[in-house]
Parts: sequence; structure tokens; C-alpha cells
Amino acid sequence: MQVLSEAGAFTAPGSGSGVHWTEHLRVSDLSVGTYSIAAGADDDQEPHTEDEIYVVTAGRGTLAAGGQAAPVGPGSVIYVPAREPHHFTGVTSDLAAIVLFAPGEYSRAGPGR
Repeated sequence: MQVLSEAGAFTAPGSGSGVHWTEHLRVSDLSVGTYSIAAGADDDQEPHTEDEIYVVTAGRGTLAAGGQAAPVGPGSVIYVPAREPHHFTGVTSDLAAIVLFAPGEYSRAGPGR
């Protein structure tokens, strides 16, 4: 067993960026981390090669994916299939989300991602 005590806690991004990523766990078929986006920041992430689930723990905004948009806040759980472009918009308060990748993030990407 491993307790991921920091998972889901907002981490302020460093200067020059509005987002922060921390990986908490990586095993062959799963990775878990926390994605933090400061209020008003741009989310410029690229599609991932793995399926992912977001569990929003703090903040408010909108997740746009697959031609749809949904408001998100604490307790929202969203599935995004592999390779689907997606990003958070309209973040009105510091947003934090636990992100689960299956299999582990970039494990399908090959060398050089």
C-alpha cells in the first residue's frame, strides 16, 4: 500500500507558467498526479496517448474536449479518451485535479514522446 497524501492539493505554478504538474505514482499500468491551474491561466496541454480521468478537488472552470464543454468544480469526475484534444478554460479560482492515466502517462508514446 502507498498513501498519496499530497494528491489533489493545489500547487502554485512557478513564474512564467500558469500550470503545475506533479506525478505522485507510476506503475506499469497506471500513473497518478495532480494538475494545478492558477485562476485566469491558460491550459496549453497537448493530447495524451493514454486514457485519463480527472477528479477535480478545488477551483472552478470549464473542461473543453471532443467538441463539448462542461463546467467543473470540486467533485467533478471527467473521462477523456486517449488522443482527444482537451483543455481547461475560464478557470475562475485556482483549480486542482487528480489525474489518473491508464496505462501510465506517455507509456504508449514511444521514444521521444
